[in-house]
Amino acid sequence: MKLVITSGLGVLLLSMLSCGVIAEEQSVRDRVIAKAEALAQKPYKAPPAIPRFMRDLSYDQYQGIRFKPENSLWQDSGAGFKAMLVPTGLFYTHPVAINIVENDKIKPLAFSKSNFTYPTTEVEQQVPADLGYAGFKLTFPLAGEDIQNQFLVFAGASYYRAVSRDTNFGLSGRGLALNTGLPGGEEFPAFTEYWLETPKPGDKSFSFHALLDTRSMTGAYRFTVTPGDETELKVESVVFPRSEVQLMGVAPLTSMFYFGQNTFKPHGEWRPEVHDSDGLLIHNGGSEEWLWRPLLNPTSLTMDYFATENIRGFGLIQRDNEFTHYMDKEARYDTRPSAWIKPEGDWGKGDVVLVQLPTPNETNDNIVAFWRPQAAVTPGEPQYFSYSAIYGDQHVAKEPLARSMDTYVGDGNRVGGGYQEGAVRVIVDFAGGPLDELAADAPVVASVTGLEEGEVLGHYVEYIEPLERWRLSILVRPATDKSLALRGYLQLEDTPLTETWTYQLPSDTGVLSPQK
Repeated sequence: MKLVITSGLGVLLLSMLSCGVIAEEQSVRDRVIAKAEALAQKPYKAPPAIPRFMRDLSYDQYQGIRFKPENSLWQDSGAGFKAMLVPTGLFYTHPVAINIVENDKIKPLAFSKSNFTYPTTEVEQQVPADLGYAGFKLTFPLAGEDIQNQFLVFAGASYYRAVSRDTNFGLSGRGLALNTGLPGGEEFPAFTEYWLETPKPGDKSFSFHALLDTRSMTGAYRFTVTPGDETELKVESVVFPRSEVQLMGVAPLTSMFYFGQNTFKPHGEWRPEVHDSDGLLIHNGGSEEWLWRPLLNPTSLTMDYFATENIRGFGLIQRDNEFTHYMDKEARYDTRPSAWIKPEGDWGKGDVVLVQLPTPNETNDNIVAFWRPQAAVTPGEPQYFSYSAIYGDQHVAKEPLARSMDTYVGDGNRVGGGYQEGAVRVIVDFAGGPLDELAADAPVVASVTGLEEGEVLGHYVEYIEPLERWRLSILVRPATDKSLALRGYLQLEDTPLTETWTYQLPSDTGVLSPQK
């Protein structure tokens, strides 16, 4: 018998569980939901912090604490999936509870110091015997039967990172984002307990559950992950608000954009580009529009809201995968994954929110994207969201239209710009989809709209034979002291051929030449 939890039943079910009633009949999923709902009825209690010594470890000291792969969970089971454990310390300031589920039986996983090697005897001696783990890393033989490849990491707040077969770790996903970018400060929900279901030999997917807790709400999550050419996490979530939330972000993605083709290069930087993602892609179910927004490293925080209805997908994409565009042998930004969020069912009206923060280097994740519901989030009203988070290459969204490949921005009052004082020259190159089927002399035209009082002085389309791309060139004059805001796409006989490219360039970027 599988019990379906509805609002108000969780506390009763948890009470019955504590008495041993229906424990054998209730699924792990329902137990986690009941625990989350019961927890939401109580005041928030922050998880206990690890000892100060562990929090004060240097980066090198923490990195020197290494899990022994031979101690991986299910090491000798014959299953392809195995789990390595993440030590607490440094950024991971509180332990999480980890449970192993086998044949519907739940067994807590005890902490063992012997699972790790340590950088020095002093560090090893000071690690408490009951320290606890910070999370786990899943491995699977993606590259060959005898090689266990790490493809998924859950550690730190509600963050996780995933890769596909041919990509390397880059951007992160999260369970939930709360008040991200707002003046009052962001709230960081945390997964505080996990239930890992024991894999069997031959399994191609792995399932586990997570309990989320924070000051404003609790949540129950079920993840089913399938690694491969694309790695897909199917997510089933229900969250129980403790209090009203101003901005709830569903299926958040976090990434880094330092500089790229559409921005200036920092002084002294030798690499052509540095970023984990270079754009936000949205598929709006209401209009069926595909929209692309190149990312920026702004001089101050920016927040953009893209209205959606029946959202069909959104994601942070790394479209530029040419090594020569980065020239970084260590970071390999050309192999960073893209992530695509694919909702299940109709999420109704809401916004995809893009938060961009300034960063002075590549060590800070300064990009966040998520979906927020239009309806208010209030206590006593659980929120249910199911979706897939798919990690892969630049084609992970399976977009049928031609795509914006590159965006270039420069002064419109110089050779090659247009000799228009106060104007900006914007170049957008499109390729793929129906464009690849056209002859070079096809009568392709553009639809371009200037927003925020920007004046479009002119635009034209031409085929660029060396690149096998179609180029949209725009000359636009922003309004005084206002951002440059544009939308554009290519069409043939009133039929759109490309996604809608949209761009926002703050007024303080220094693109324009100083006025004499």
